[in-house]
Amino acid sequence: MSVAGKYDTTVKSPMGDQKGVFTVVPAEGGAFNGTVVDGMGTMEVVDGRVDGNMLTWKMSTKVPMPLDFDCEATIDGDNLSGKVNAGAFGEMALSGTRQN
Repeated sequence: MSVAGKYDTTVKSPMGDQKGVFTVVPAEGGAFNGTVVDGMGTMEVVDGRVDGNMLTWKMSTKVPMPLDFDCEATIDGDNLSGKVNAGAFGEMALSGTRQN
């Protein structure tokens, strides 16, 4: 099954559960493009890579403060699980389910 799709996601952050929609669009050469849209706005995927069913990417935000994120997730059928590293704020669990 392709990793492409839209996933309803939850990040377990120190500020509580952060809900969002993660869009994955595979590209040439094992890359992927996409976005994460949440209550704070839209973050663009940077350096998105696909290796089998494993995704790695970076993203950043300026709201509520400038932060850079290093992310990874594994797709298992319609489920996504992984982690988001937010530097000084540490590592946070990521989970999600593909939208129909």
